[in-house]
Amino acid sequence: MTARVLIKDLAALPDGPVSVAGWVETVRDQKKVQFVVLRDESGAVQLVNPRTVGDDGVVVADEPAVTISSLSQGTFVRATGELKHDERVKLGGIEIRLSTLEVETTAIPETPIAADSGIDKRMDWRFLDLREPRHNLIFRVQTTFEHALRQYWVDNGFVEIHTPKLMASASESRAELFELPYFETTAYLAQSPQIFKQMAQAAGFGRVFEIGPAFRADPSFTSRHATEFTSVDTEISWIDSHEDVMKVHEELLVAGFTAVKEKHGEEIERLFGVEITVPSTPFPRIPLAEAKRIVAERGYEVQREDDDMDPEGERQISAYVKETYGHEFVFLTDYAASIRPYYHMRHPEDPSITRSYDLIFNGVEISTGAQREHRVDILEKQAVEKGLSVEELEDVLAFFRYGIPPHGGFGMGLARVLMLMLHLSNLRETTYLFRGPTRLTP
Repeated sequence: MTARVLIKDLAALPDGPVSVAGWVETVRDQKKVQFVVLRDESGAVQLVNPRTVGDDGVVVADEPAVTISSLSQGTFVRATGELKHDERVKLGGIEIRLSTLEVETTAIPETPIAADSGIDKRMDWRFLDLREPRHNLIFRVQTTFEHALRQYWVDNGFVEIHTPKLMASASESRAELFELPYFETTAYLAQSPQIFKQMAQAAGFGRVFEIGPAFRADPSFTSRHATEFTSVDTEISWIDSHEDVMKVHEELLVAGFTAVKEKHGEEIERLFGVEITVPSTPFPRIPLAEAKRIVAERGYEVQREDDDMDPEGERQISAYVKETYGHEFVFLTDYAASIRPYYHMRHPEDPSITRSYDLIFNGVEISTGAQREHRVDILEKQAVEKGLSVEELEDVLAFFRYGIPPHGGFGMGLARVLMLMLHLSNLRETTYLFRGPTRLTP
C-alpha cells in the first residue's frame, strides 16, 4: 500500500500516485463526475472521480462511484489516486483523480450540530466541533505555545516537576477545594502546585516549572472560569523582589507569542481575523493604588468592598495601557496584604502591601505572581493574622525550618491566555474538554 500522505504535504509533491485518509467534508455527486472534499488533521483536498458512461450513454454503476454516492458527511475513508497540480482548482491548486476509495467507518448522516449552534450544544458534541479547521487550529496554537515555553525554561536552566494533585490538607483554607474519600481519610484536589514548587526551592532545584491540571470548587458560570484548568507555573530562587519574577514572566510570554506568530500567524489572521502581536519588553507596570486612581479618572469607581480590582476595572486599566503605551499587557503591582495569601512577602517599607502582582492581558487577569516569604517566623505570624492554624500548616512550614533561599513565582491559566490571544470571548473554546459546575461530560 502507498504510504499515507498528509494533505498539507501534497502541494510539494510531483504529479503521481498518492494515498490520503481523512473524513468526508462534502460530496458533489454529478452525472458525469463526482467530487469529494476530504479533510484530515492538516488540511483539505478535492478528490475527483469521472463517471463511466456506457456505449448507450447510460452511467455505469461501478466503483468507486457507487461508494461515493453513499458517502455521508463525517465518514472516514482512505483514498488512492493520481495527484494532479492544476491552478484552476480553487482548493489549493491540486486534486486527486481517484483510483480506489475505501470506507473505514460510516458516519450517521444527520449531524447534531451546525455552524450556528450555541456553545453548550457544541460542547455536548465536542469531537465533532473540533473537526472545524478554526477550532482545530486552537490546539495547534496551544501545542506551539507550550513547546516554546518549555524551550525557554530548558534553555534557561529550569527543572520540570510533576506535582501531586491529591493533597492531605488544604494549603490555605478549605474554600473552593474539592474533597474526596481517600481510603480511611479525606483528600483534596490541588488548587495549584504552590507548596510543591516552594518545596523544590528548599530542595535546591533553583528554578522549576510545571504545566498541569489544577482544580477549584468555584460555582462561577462566567466565560473565564472553570473547575478544572491547566496551570502554567514557575518558581525561581535567589530573587531580590517580585520584579525578578515579572522579568522571567514577560520573557516567557515573548518566547511563546513569537513562536505562535512565526508558525501560525497567517492562518490565525485568516481564520480568526487576528494579527498576533509579540509584546515588547518591559511590560508596563502600575501599582494597584495608581491603577485605581487612573480608572477613577476615566469615570469608573471599582465596585468592591475589599482592596482588590474588579473585572471592569481590569478592562479600564487595559484600555488605558493600550491607549498610552500601545501594549496588550500590564502588571498591576503592590497588592494589599489584606487580599493576598499569608505566604506573599510584604514590603519592608509598608507592610500593608505585598511584593506581588497580577498580569492583565487584553482586559482580563491571567496570572498572579509574587515574591514569597521565606522566613519561617514571619510566615507563622502572617498565617495567624489570616486566621490559619500553624499546627495545620506544619507539613508546609517544615521545609522552611531547614532553610530556603529567597524565591518567588507565578501561576498562569493556559486557556485564558489562548482565549485572549485569539480574541475569543469564552475559555470553553480554548479548553479541549471543559469542566464547570454543571459539566462533567463528555
